[in-house]
Amino acid sequence: MEKEQTINGRIIKGIAGFYYVHDGIDTVYECRAKGIFRNQKIKPMVGDSVTIQVLDQKAREGSLIQICQRKNQLIRPMVANVDQALILFASASPEPNLDLLDRLLISMELQDVPSVICFGKADLADEKTETGFREIYGKSGCPVFMISNYDGRGLDEVRTLLAGKTTVLAGPSGVGKSSLLNQIVPEANMETGTVSKKIQRGRHTTRHSELFYVEKNTYIMDTPGFSSLELMGIACDELKDCYREFDPYEGLCRFQGCAHIHEPDCRVKDAVKRGEISRRRYDSYCFLYNELKSIKKY
Repeated sequence: MEKEQTINGRIIKGIAGFYYVHDGIDTVYECRAKGIFRNQKIKPMVGDSVTIQVLDQKAREGSLIQICQRKNQLIRPMVANVDQALILFASASPEPNLDLLDRLLISMELQDVPSVICFGKADLADEKTETGFREIYGKSGCPVFMISNYDGRGLDEVRTLLAGKTTVLAGPSGVGKSSLLNQIVPEANMETGTVSKKIQRGRHTTRHSELFYVEKNTYIMDTPGFSSLELMGIACDELKDCYREFDPYEGLCRFQGCAHIHEPDCRVKDAVKRGEISRRRYDSYCFLYNELKSIKKY
């Protein structure tokens, strides 16, 4: 009797009850999950490290029999075992929605996922625009890269920061996420969309989260684009902890637990006046603070 073969791998895609598991080399198996997961109310996720039982080697079919403990689990996008987020916005066409960018940074911070900020379409940005982005986010605690799928600028740096990690690629539609993925993983051959000239918004070309194998121990995930993001699981008085540029001034304000909004003798507000903290980032903080404060608690 032939011995049952088991293989370890990563779930790279889940569609209609089927889970596609990459073996870390060059083979993908189509698998169903055993009923025990449903009974235990455990839903397999893209990014899960799993063990499968091979049912048909030739047809590349298997059964998902074990899900390893998750290092982390993101809610949006829904993915497990992420090392970092590469947050991509266009430098122009469309103009970047920095409010949405700030929300994404906060969302990743709350989930303990380090972020890298990339402004794409760098070939459309002038020096003043690039300088402005770096002034705004230079002290955010996140590296800032300018990249271009058109002339290749910054792509080697991106490949370097991806090495050995599982990276989730996040951002709105129409900013070049799928095009960037095609540069890094040509075999992905993803559908790329164009930005509607009428509404300056991208078509949603990515309809589900999918993990792509780049090289050994290196994966990148594309996610569906979105135009808004509601902050969840954070109170207004916790928001300041998500703005790294405030850290050097924490505890130096006149009042303990200073919210850096209306209080006198606030070192953060003083730093904004001196230009040590970006006015744009501080205004973003105030807007989001008031938004969170206005949410009714039941």
